Amino acid sequence: MAELALPIERLPHGADLPLPAYASAGAAGLDLLAAAEVDLQPGRYMAVPTGIRLALPAGIEGQVRPRSGLALRHGVTVLNAPGTIDCDYRGEIQVLLINLGSHPVRLPRGSRIAQLVLAPVLRAVLREATVDPAATTRGAGGFGSTGLAAASNEGRPC
Repeated sequence: MAELALPIERLPHGADLPLPAYASAGAAGLDLLAAAEVDLQPGRYMAVPTGIRLALPAGIEGQVRPRSGLALRHGVTVLNAPGTIDCDYRGEIQVLLINLGSHPVRLPRGSRIAQLVLAPVLRAVLREATVDPAATTRGAGGFGSTGLAAASNEGRPC
C-alpha cells in the first residue's frame, strides 16, 4: 500500500483525543472521533466536530464515510455520504451525522463516528461534443435499467 505524509493539527477541544487511526492493517479508512458528545433524536442531524484539521496535498481528497457498525446498530449514518474534504480546505473536519433509526442515540465524546478515506482526484477538461446514446449496450437507460434488456452483455461497455 502506498503511504502519504499527512499534516494534521489537533485543535484545543480535541487535544486530548487520539489522532485518527486505521483499525486494522487492511482498513481503507481512518476512524474519525467525536470531539463532543453526540445526542441525536430520530430523524435529526448535526455537524459533529472532530477537533482536527488537515492539510491535504493537491490531487488528494478526503472522503468522509459512514461506519457500518453505527449504521447497523443505531441507524446513524453520514448524511452527505461520502462527504468531500477538498485539498484547499483548512477548517475543522466535521461529520454530518443523521439518525435514521427509531430511537435516540447518544455517542460519548471520543466515539468513532465516521471514517476518512483518502483518494486521488482527477480534474476534467470539458470538451463539448455530441454524445451518442446508442454507442453502448445500456444507452440512455436510467435508474434500474441495467440487466433488463438482454442476457448477453455484447456491445461496447463504454
